[in-house]
Amino acid sequence: MLTNCLGAILRPGAMLIALLTLGVPAVAQQVSLAVLQPPSAIQPSSMEPAPIVAAVQPTTLPEAPSHRFWDRENSVLFATSAALSTADFFVTRANLQSGGQELNPVTSVFGRSSAGLAVNFIGENVGVIGISYIFHKAGHHKLERAVSMLNIGSSAAAVTFDLTHR
Repeated sequence: MLTNCLGAILRPGAMLIALLTLGVPAVAQQVSLAVLQPPSAIQPSSMEPAPIVAAVQPTTLPEAPSHRFWDRENSVLFATSAALSTADFFVTRANLQSGGQELNPVTSVFGRSSAGLAVNFIGENVGVIGISYIFHKAGHHKLERAVSMLNIGSSAAAVTFDLTHR
């Protein structure tokens, strides 16, 4: 019964769509008045070629300011990242030993022992320094620093969450 009702509703709509679809090509085939004019009525100025565009000379961008990888700002960022990862390690370890659960799926693989947890957080810091170095060598100095800042923010959020949900 539901099929009959839907068929009765959809059938007129399908017919309308078919008529509109078939009618569009017929309207598109109208003849232009310019084609009906005799060749003598066409202006010779309309047959001139388009003007040539002048070539643009490439400009060189100034060299981005470079810095050493282990400059003061990166050293502070890496030290802060390591300190917050250490705090995250101790808070997470205490939370897991008191019956809590690890919400990070990557850390939960390593969270069965203190040594595994330490390997996870050390690997996190080595990864941050490695990715920052890749961005440094590629000349992406803002991204180089953003990786450390992102890790600092995530570690600070994890420590705050773990301390408030003991």
